[in-house]
Amino acid sequence: MLGNRISRIVRNNHFVSRAHRTIMKEAIVQPDLSVEIVDSPIPVPKDDEVVIKVVVSGSNPKDWKRPVMSKKAHNSGDDIAGVVHQVGRNVHEFKPGDRVLGSYDLPHTAQYIFRRWVFRRVGSIVASCNNISHNVEAATIPLAAMTAAIGLYQRLEGLPLPWHPTKTPTPLIVYGAASAVGAFTIKLAQLSNIHPLICVAGRGMDYVETLISRDKGDVILDYREGDERLVQNLKSVVDKAGGKVEYAFDAICEHGSFENVCKVLDQQTGQITLVLPNKDYSAIPASIKYTTTYVGVVHASMDKNEFQKATGSKTGNTDFGFVMFRFFGRGLQEGWFTGHPQEVVPGGLGGVSGALKNLKDGKASAVKYVFRLEETEGVERYRTN
Repeated sequence: MLGNRISRIVRNNHFVSRAHRTIMKEAIVQPDLSVEIVDSPIPVPKDDEVVIKVVVSGSNPKDWKRPVMSKKAHNSGDDIAGVVHQVGRNVHEFKPGDRVLGSYDLPHTAQYIFRRWVFRRVGSIVASCNNISHNVEAATIPLAAMTAAIGLYQRLEGLPLPWHPTKTPTPLIVYGAASAVGAFTIKLAQLSNIHPLICVAGRGMDYVETLISRDKGDVILDYREGDERLVQNLKSVVDKAGGKVEYAFDAICEHGSFENVCKVLDQQTGQITLVLPNKDYSAIPASIKYTTTYVGVVHASMDKNEFQKATGSKTGNTDFGFVMFRFFGRGLQEGWFTGHPQEVVPGGLGGVSGALKNLKDGKASAVKYVFRLEETEGVERYRTN
């Protein structure tokens, strides 16, 4: 019937559907990690954007660090899995009903993820598939996997891309191997045939064991044995790997991690990339090249990579992110790329506070906390039709 048809209102060349609510639930994280759930307007997409109904939100360590360190309330979520609700007139890759996963889109810092509806540019989302656990596993992937990809291929110079794997032994140290970023670093390194992998972990060592290839020389070292013993073990492994290691990925950047790694990196050609920005890295020897890995560079050209600077190329980090998101999507569809172990926190957005406090207290190991939005009090249930 005519009365049941969806009417649309044009506002400044944007389209808004009257078929869904205009107000949604959103979680605002306070500096003490308490959470206020508020009503906010549902976003209006531009012509090159997609509106997504969020089914599952994921969490990352930065979600507690940002409000605590900035001392400002903030919706700090990053990872989503959901369903396309509406597309802008210039969007052709996606259609309503498509399952997608994605990360926050840096130009839209008001559009972080602990909310029921978000809009995204097509470069920051990718089609998901039905053979992963109904969005739950998908919500563990975007930020951590992309961070791993940027660190390996955009920050560390000389490592081979997955579609052109190396045939030469290429030792790589992965510190924090059981973390989501560390685990995705291992998964991508495996695709690039980067071995031996020298993995440093603690309580999550059993999980890391499922990711590595012992027959290619991969090992796991326990940082809990103390700094001195860890450095001894690292030196022993490096000696067995040919006496030289040039690459390291530090997914922790705390408690002496990069200081210990730099004691065994080659002092002339060594490179290390680190995931925490704005930290004092003066302890890293001047002869070792270090970079920081920040996922936001794939959403906005905040910094040009060295190849862009040297060549004046018009392509760079944003284009890399566009390609890698679709690479992840193909891997999900074909089964050779998977998410991270996850724990569904009860209560939807009402469970965010407890999860972030657990992350801050170091209680999570080899697991991602995720939230089903429909479990939030006052949020409508997800329906596929």
